[in-house]
Amino acid sequence: MRKTDRYYVKDANSLWKIYKTVPFWKVTKNFIVIQIARYTPFLSVKNWIYRTFLRMNVGSKTAFALMVMPDIMFPEKITVGSNSVIGYNTTILAHEYLIKEYRIGKVTIGDGVMIGANSTVLPGVTIGDGAVVSAGSLVHKDVPPGAFVGGNPMKIIFTKEEMERRSKEEEL
Repeated sequence: MRKTDRYYVKDANSLWKIYKTVPFWKVTKNFIVIQIARYTPFLSVKNWIYRTFLRMNVGSKTAFALMVMPDIMFPEKITVGSNSVIGYNTTILAHEYLIKEYRIGKVTIGDGVMIGANSTVLPGVTIGDGAVVSAGSLVHKDVPPGAFVGGNPMKIIFTKEEMERRSKEEEL
């Protein structure tokens, strides 16, 4: 189960409560900052923007590809370790609004993680150090360190031990 805080709502669906959960001006500022960062070609500038204006925790030498979409409402709940790659058009969510509830959860992406293009990471997920997420994946649960995962919904394709064994076989 993902690690999220759940908030139940009455009457209308939870999106009608959006500005009771997050200030309108915060969302507006975050939208503008994210749009600028999505098109910024300089990785160090992009990381500085995320750290400074969105309060994201971003490790050194991490690379966010073109069009990555961090959570617009709660980007401060996203942590990305050092030397990771977040692929083109990936979405990292720290919230989800449903009919009868909304959920908010931290997203932790470890060091040396590779997330392929067009993937979606849901709130409350931890992706362990050295993990690889194949392109187009829906990360709906934790990913063990060093594992290779993929699909919609995501499944473990190779464990860390299997990945290490495969690497050794390729070296021969």
